[in-house]
Amino acid sequence: WKVVNGGVSGDTSAQALARLPGLLQQHQPALVIVGIGGNDFLRRQSAATARTNILRICTEARASGAQVLLVAVPELSLMAAAGRLSDHPLYEEIAEELKIPLHAKGWSSVLAQERLRSDQIHANAAGYAEFAQGLVGTLRQTGLLVQ
Repeated sequence: WKVVNGGVSGDTSAQALARLPGLLQQHQPALVIVGIGGNDFLRRQSAATARTNILRICTEARASGAQVLLVAVPELSLMAAAGRLSDHPLYEEIAEELKIPLHAKGWSSVLAQERLRSDQIHANAAGYAEFAQGLVGTLRQTGLLVQ
């Protein structure tokens, strides 16, 4: 498999959406894993705008012929500050609306565990490994990864 990381650290959903057409044309992927929105929330940008952008990213990726897996990102809240993270509800809404698979609770469960974080909002190596294992599980469950 050829894996292309089209993400850019610090990007918002608007920036990712702007780069998407070129990435789709250049790489013609069979699968696009969409995990964006955290920087929108951290910068306190509109959740409605982030939802619109993420919906468009998923729609355009699917229109290119790729299968799409959406990855939920935690919601910023007072409970999150106390270590009780939950996925932002917009991810489940988009997945249901577009009838695409969702990798739920991946980041929420990893980032809720201090031993898996390098700081309050980023995983450490062990956290990334646990997230990747969960992602593989979701890919298998949805039939996007067959062994």
